Amino acid sequence: MKEILREIGTIARALDSISNIEFKEYDLTKGQYLYLVRICENPGIIQEKVAEMIKVDRTTAARAIKKLEMNGFIEKKEDEHNKKIKKLFPTDKGTNVYPFIKKENDYSNIVALQGFSEKEIETILNFLQRVRKNIEKDWGFVKKGNKRNY
Repeated sequence: MKEILREIGTIARALDSISNIEFKEYDLTKGQYLYLVRICENPGIIQEKVAEMIKVDRTTAARAIKKLEMNGFIEKKEDEHNKKIKKLFPTDKGTNVYPFIKKENDYSNIVALQGFSEKEIETILNFLQRVRKNIEKDWGFVKKGNKRNY
């Protein structure tokens, strides 16, 4: 079997490493930019949804979100109907750094897809979305405490 997931992992780690270095000047470290982007693009989102979007456990998300809040990138606000629910919103600081993160993401896409036709890019996207959907099933299954049968 071809090592497709190994290739995807290598690409993801390389891009994450680049981002962590480039976003260091904004005091964004260890993947915090991923959370900030989701919050900027979905103001009022709850922590559990962010964790689900990024495919991390709640503890990992809570830690990153707490750091973003402490560093002034986001703020938590109580839901007006249910005080237990805390909604996440970008602050001015978070909103101001978002365009730089988006610009870096757009640039990385351009670099990664150099030499591919529009049709090839569309095909890659469709294939990767199918792979993600396949994996999401197992992710949800295992997150609920189940074991996969190999």
